[in-house]
Amino acid sequence: MNTVSDYFGSLVFDDRVMKATLSADVYQSLKKTIDEGARFDNNVANAVATAMKDWAISHGATHFTHWFQPLTGITAEKHDSFISPAPDGRVIMEFSGKELIKGEPDASSFPSGGLRATFEARGYTAWDPTSYAFIKGKTLCIPTAFCSYGGEALDKKTPLLRSMEALNKQALRILRLFGNDSVKCVRTSVGPEQEYFLVDKEMFDKRKDLIFTGRTLFGAKPPKGQEMDDHYFGVIKPRVAAYMADLNEELWKLGVLAKTEHNEVAPAQHELAPIYTTTNIATDHNQLTMEIMQKVAAKHGLVCLLHEKPFAGVNGSGKHNNWSLATDTGVNLLTPGETPYENAQFLLFLCAVIKAVDDYQDLLRLSVATAGNDHRLGANEAPPAVVSIFLGDELTAVLDAIENDTPYNGTEKTQMKLGVHVLPRFTRDTTDRNRTSPFAFTGNKFEFRMLGSSNSIACANIMLNSAVAQSLKIYADRLENASDFETSLHEMIKKTIKDHKRIIFNGNGYDDSWIKEATEKRGLLNLKTTPDCMPAIFDKKNIDMLTAHKVFSEAEIKSRYEIMMENYCKTVNIEGLTMVDMARKEILPAIESYTADLAGAAGAKKAIDPQLQCSYETKLINRLSYLVDKIDSATDELEQELVKLKLITDVTESANMIRDIILGKMELLRSFCDEAETLTAEKYWPFPTYGQLLFGVK
Repeated sequence: MNTVSDYFGSLVFDDRVMKATLSADVYQSLKKTIDEGARFDNNVANAVATAMKDWAISHGATHFTHWFQPLTGITAEKHDSFISPAPDGRVIMEFSGKELIKGEPDASSFPSGGLRATFEARGYTAWDPTSYAFIKGKTLCIPTAFCSYGGEALDKKTPLLRSMEALNKQALRILRLFGNDSVKCVRTSVGPEQEYFLVDKEMFDKRKDLIFTGRTLFGAKPPKGQEMDDHYFGVIKPRVAAYMADLNEELWKLGVLAKTEHNEVAPAQHELAPIYTTTNIATDHNQLTMEIMQKVAAKHGLVCLLHEKPFAGVNGSGKHNNWSLATDTGVNLLTPGETPYENAQFLLFLCAVIKAVDDYQDLLRLSVATAGNDHRLGANEAPPAVVSIFLGDELTAVLDAIENDTPYNGTEKTQMKLGVHVLPRFTRDTTDRNRTSPFAFTGNKFEFRMLGSSNSIACANIMLNSAVAQSLKIYADRLENASDFETSLHEMIKKTIKDHKRIIFNGNGYDDSWIKEATEKRGLLNLKTTPDCMPAIFDKKNIDMLTAHKVFSEAEIKSRYEIMMENYCKTVNIEGLTMVDMARKEILPAIESYTADLAGAAGAKKAIDPQLQCSYETKLINRLSYLVDKIDSATDELEQELVKLKLITDVTESANMIRDIILGKMELLRSFCDEAETLTAEKYWPFPTYGQLLFGVK
C-alpha cells in the first residue's frame, strides 16, 4: 500500500466490497435501502452478515460490535467474538443475520432522562445499513441505532435519521411541484470542520484540571498569546506534522474524507476539515475522528484537547457545520440555477432555510448548548449567542428586490487584479465570508458556526433538518392547493422575505450595537447560557413541530432536556470540586512554601545588616499573604455552595444556581490564584503554566 488511493477505505465494508462479495440480488436490495431510503429487506440479512464476517476475518478481525451513540455524547461498544463451539471441541467462526440486525446492550446504565427506570435494563441496537461497517483494531464495528425496550430513542442517530426522513419527504413534495419526478431522494450533506489543541502529555499529566475536566481551571496569561497572529496558517511544527500524517492515514483507512489541515489562531490549536458526505455518515465519521485524534495523539506523546475552552485568554475551539441539500441525481438545491424556473426553486429552498432559522432560532441555539460552549459563544472568538443569517450583499439585494417588486439587474462579477503580471487573474466570489455570523451562506451551503468542538454534530443537524422540513411542509401545503402555482410561489417567497428579514444580518456580529439592535429592535433571542436556552425546548411550537414530523416523542423531548441539564450540572460540579482540590492541595502549599523561603531570605539579609528594609521581600510576602487568605476564603465559599448544590434535586434549579452563583465563585477563586501565579517563583508553582502548555510542543 504505497499510495493513499491504494489503502483509502481499506478497513470499510463499502460499496466496492459489497459489490464484490454479495450476489446481484442482495446487492441491489441493499443499495436500494442505502441510496433511496427503501425499507430494509430482512431476508438479505444472513447473506450480508456472512459476507461481512468473511471480509472482516480476512482483515484480522476476531470480534464484532454494535457501535452506537448513546446520550453520553460519545460512542459505545460491546465486543463479541465470532467464535462458536464445534462438536469436536474446536471453534468455528459464525455471524448471523440476527446478530447483524439486532444487539441487546444493557440500557439501564446509559442516560435516559427518565425514559427508563434503573431496574428496566433491556435495550436494543439496530443496524443502520446506510452507514458502512468498518474495522477498528481487531473488531468489526457496525453502526447502529439504540432504543429502549419500549421503542424510545436512547441515542443521537435515531432522531437524526428521523429528521433526515422528514426533510426528504417534504423536499420531494416541493420538487414534484416544480415538475421534477426523477428525483427519488433528497439528503442533507455535512462537512464538519474540527478544531482542537495539542499539548505535551507529560505536562497534561501534571494538571488535575486537564485530567478531570479537559480544560484548565487556573492559569495566568503568558507574556505571549495569539496577539501576533503568527500561528494561524503558520508553518506546522515537525512533531505536529508527524501527528497529522499518522492521523490522516488512520482516518483514510476508515474511509473518513480528511481533506484540510492547518494551524488555527491560538497557539497549539489546529483544525481538520473533511469533504462533505451524507449527514448521518458525517456524524459517524466525526465521532470516529474525535476518537482517532486522541488515540493517535497518545502515540506521539501528545494529548488532543477537544474542550471548547481549554485555555482562558486565547480562542476556544468550535466545529463549523457546513450544511447543504442535494438530490440523488447530484443537484445541490442551494445552488442558483441557469433558468428563471431553477432560480425560483433555489429561492424557495433558500427561503425555507431563512424561515426555519428565524422560527426555530431557540432550537438551533439549544442544540449547541453545553457548559463548555457557554465559555465560547459571544466571546469575540465565536459567533454571538444571538442567532442570525449572513447572506452577503448580492443575495440580500436579490431578496430586497423581490420583496419590493423592483427589478434586479445583477452585478457583474469582478475580476481580481493583483498588480503583478505573472499572477493569474480570477473572479471574485459574489459573497464575502463572515466569521462573526452564526449561520452564514457561503455560495451553495450554510455554515452553522455555533457548534462546540466536543459536540456531536447530530444535535444541531436534527434541529436544522426538522426546522427546514417544517418550512417546506408549510410551502407544499399551500402550493399544492394553489390555483395559480407561479403567482402563489412568488407571493410566498415575497411573504417569507418580509416576515423573516429580521434574521438576516450581514454586519459585524461582535459589535455590541448589533446585540442591542438584535434584541431591542428585531426581537431576536439572546440566550447566553445553557440554563437560559434549554427551557425553550418545551415551547408549544417546538414540541408541536418535532412531534408532528416524528423526530421526537414528547417523552423523548423531556428526556433530552433532563439529560442536557444534568450533564451541564455534573460538568460544572466536577470543575468546582477540582478547583477546591487543586487550591487546597497544590496552590496554597506552593505559595506558602515560597513565602516561607522569602521570609527566610529576608531574615538572612537582616542578620547580615539589621538596617536593611528588605522592601522586595516584604512587599511580596504581604501581597502573597493577602492572596493566601483570599484563596482560602474563596475556596471555602465555593465548597459551601457545592454542598448546597448537592442537596438540590431539581435539575432546573441546580442549573440556575450554577449560572447565578457557582460560576461567579469559581471565577473569583481563579482570579486570586492566577495573580498568585504571577508572583510566585516558577520552580515553586505546582503544575505547568500556560506558557509551557501552549508553546511546549515543538
